[in-house]
Amino acid sequence: MLTRRIFGTTIAAALAGLALAAPAQAQTTLKWAHIFEVSEPFHTEALWAAGEIARRTGGRYKIDVYPAAQLGNEVSLDQGLTLGTVDMVILTNGFAANKYPPIGVTYYPFTFRDAAHLLKYTESEVYRKLTGGYTEATGHQILATTYYGTRHTTANKPVEKCSDLTGVKMRVPSIPTYMAMPTACGANTTPVPFAELYLALQNGTVDAQENPLPSIEAKKLDEVQTHIALTGHIVDQLNIVIAGGTWKKIDEADRAVFTEVAHEAAQRASQIILDREAKLLDVFRDRGVTILEVDLPSFQNTVLEKVKFEDFGYDKADWEAIRAVQ
Repeated sequence: MLTRRIFGTTIAAALAGLALAAPAQAQTTLKWAHIFEVSEPFHTEALWAAGEIARRTGGRYKIDVYPAAQLGNEVSLDQGLTLGTVDMVILTNGFAANKYPPIGVTYYPFTFRDAAHLLKYTESEVYRKLTGGYTEATGHQILATTYYGTRHTTANKPVEKCSDLTGVKMRVPSIPTYMAMPTACGANTTPVPFAELYLALQNGTVDAQENPLPSIEAKKLDEVQTHIALTGHIVDQLNIVIAGGTWKKIDEADRAVFTEVAHEAAQRASQIILDREAKLLDVFRDRGVTILEVDLPSFQNTVLEKVKFEDFGYDKADWEAIRAVQ
């Protein structure tokens, strides 16, 4: 009896020692990558989200955030979702549209009235339908959508109606939906690399361009452009995407945490961009740039007449549903 008690006690003590030595829980480390600089809100809020997910899951997940294209450019990151080289990314909605064209309808010119409309859309049934379609097509999950900025037109002359762009040499990225408004209005579009845009405007290779206000300020384009026309033709957005293979390994309770935190991070980054844009109008005015309100119907009607939804693989019913969001 004594031997058995000693043996049983020894086993119990050994098991207790093992329990104390073992970690309380396993930790999963994920890679979250994007192309933005460390000073931009898309990075600072990704860091915040990584910390929040770790906290709200009791340390079950550790997310390392890689900024400034450290793990590759947008094309590489998009491919990495499928290859398993990244777990989470921040990408423009155009990359989702490459895999599932209907979701790209948000880039059709003048789909959104403003940033507030975009953010309301992210809470709508049509948003759930389009992001769900993307998941069915790819297996990947869009956790949240962030406001990136509203694209406006700059030039060295007043641009107040669509016809004012006729014959203007205008730099536009070689993305069909970005080119849609300028082309419909008669501009001669030229795909100058962004890094070379300042010089191209300075030497007259192009006379106009379009970008969100923070990009105009960051590249100092106001030094070589005299007018900013508030065309607001595209309200640009970014998606926080998690790889399908990673998502499958996360249980339901933790999925809810990832989704909730990503949504909060998107709202935080969106507000930072909105605040920055509001201040930049006055900054540009103080620098002597002329800010112009435009005749929006002249742009909108021309685009609707000349740019066909079917040419891009979009469903006009989705566009109408988005337009109806209040």
